[in-house]
This record gives sequence, structure tokens and C-alpha cells, in this order.
Amino acid sequence: MKKCNIGGQGVLEGVMMRSPEKSGLAVRKATGEIVYDREDVRSATKKNKFYGLPVVRGVVSFFEMMVFGVKTITKSAKMLDENAQDIEPSRFEKFVAQKTGKDAVDVAMVFAVILSVALAVGIFFILPTVLANLMRPLIASQFLMNLTEGGIRLLLFFGYVMLVSLVKDIKRVFMYHGSEHKTINCYEHEEPLTVKNVQKYKTLHPRCGTSYLLLVMVVSILLFSLLGWSPSWFERIGLRLLMLPVVAGVSYEFLKFAARGDSLFFRIIRWPGMMLQKLTTAKPDDSMVEVAIIAFKAAQNEVTDEELDELAKSYYRPVRQNEDKPADPAPETESLG
Repeated sequence: MKKCNIGGQGVLEGVMMRSPEKSGLAVRKATGEIVYDREDVRSATKKNKFYGLPVVRGVVSFFEMMVFGVKTITKSAKMLDENAQDIEPSRFEKFVAQKTGKDAVDVAMVFAVILSVALAVGIFFILPTVLANLMRPLIASQFLMNLTEGGIRLLLFFGYVMLVSLVKDIKRVFMYHGSEHKTINCYEHEEPLTVKNVQKYKTLHPRCGTSYLLLVMVVSILLFSLLGWSPSWFERIGLRLLMLPVVAGVSYEFLKFAARGDSLFFRIIRWPGMMLQKLTTAKPDDSMVEVAIIAFKAAQNEVTDEELDELAKSYYRPVRQNEDKPADPAPETESLG
């Protein structure tokens, strides 16, 4: 089985795939046609030796993917609906762009990432500390206090994932997420990327970002347990915030390590993350798999734009009257492979 260096994410009515050199984004419009975009990408971990060091590369990759994720969501919304509004930078963001010489939209995206990270840190790291501290009179051991905080963090995380999975649009994103994993699994098993072949494979994959998020939660429990439980709010929360880059970097390295083999040992250590993916992925229909194949081939960069155009045309699904989804698939045509 060949290893693949392509990963991605599900978006609203589409899939993004990214290789070390290219990214491919494919979206099925309401008209039934698939539109795609491909662009050159190169991680800072490949440009700078320091950024490529173990643990450090995990921190850099995490921030890059956050920025790229916001950009992808914005772009996919525009591809899905040409009338969708672009991000409108605020006065402050325009001021920062003017002073730094950067594009105002790029600055707005960076601020959106910062806000997202701040909310995540507040909900999943600061709030558990606050709630655990309420139990301080009942728990004498500092070690047990850290375990209590970690347990609350995991409950909040699982609760969040389960809640968002109830949203209709998110359910479809999770189906596209499943189509992304199925496509990568098919490629790694060295089968041609046809809808029929792709649908044979699982919606789970060891390199999934969902597994990474779970690792962040678990690693944070282990590392924070070394910090004790200071009576000072400032010291307790400050130390945890300072440790977050280490948590992100260590989790990244552990995820890469867990995906290295398929022996019983490796399957055991990645089992929890794989089980969590059952909440964030779902079985896609054939039309979603077609979108994932287009995105994968765009990122793989082994076919021309003309070949991708022809493949996308072959996957066109006219929308039935009074329906908001593509019609049932016509007899399957073998894709480029």
C-alpha cells in the first residue's frame, strides 16, 4: 500500500485537498456542475530549517492550516454562490494592512483565525480550569485536580462535536469529509479513482485532523499534570497558555508517528482518534465522491486543466425540478486514473 502526502477537509458542498505543492478545491454548484480551483502552496516548514524542526513544525503547520482553512471556506462559499459577499475588512484591519503593506483581506483572515483560536482556547482550555477550580474544596490532590480539568475538557470537546453534528449543513460537510477520506484510502490502496472504487473504502483515516484535535486534548492533560495546581489564577492559566504551542507540536509529532505503520501497536494507539472520526465523517453519496475525486486530482497535479474540465463535465448532474439536489447518477463513466 502506497503512502499519500495529500490531506484535506470537507467544506459546504465541496472538498479541499492539499499536497505539499498544490491545493485543489472542488465544489458542486446548485446547478449540478462541479467547479474547481487549484493553486500553488508551500509550507513555511519547507522554506525555513528552523520551522521544519520536530515539534516546531507542528506549531507552524497548525497556524498555517488555520489560515488556509479560513481562506478555503471563504473561497468555497464564493464558488458555490457567486453573489456571496467577500470578507469586508474593518477600519482597523485596513489600517494594519496599510501599515504592514499587506492585502486588507489577508489581514482580515488572519484576525479571523486569531479570533477562532481565542474562542477555542477560552472554551476548551480556560473554561475547564474555571469549572475544575469550583471543585477545589472537594479534591485535595493536585494531580486529581488536573485530571478533573482534563475530564471536563474532553466532555466539552465531545459535546461540541456532537452538537454541531446535528446541524443540517454540517451533516453534509461531514459527508464530504467522508468522501475525502474514502478517496485518499482508495489512492493509497493503488486502485483507479472511480466512484465505484472509492465507495468501497472506509470514511476513516489515521491522518485526519479530528484525530489531531483529540490528541491535543489528551496531550494537554498529560503535560498540564506536570504543572501542578497553583492557587494563583494568573499563574495557572498563564502557564497553560504558554504550554499550548508545546501541546500542538507534540500532538502533531504523535499523529505522524501513529500513522507510520499498520501493525497492531499502531492501530491501538490511533484507535481513539479513528473512533472519534465516526462523529465527524459520514457515508457520502456518489455525487460527493465525484467532487472529492476532482479535488484530489487537482491537488495531485498529474492531470492538466483540460483533463480536469472533461472529468468535471462527465460528473455533471442536472438538478430535478422542485429539488435542491443533483439527480441520481447516470451509468458510471471511468474517470482518469
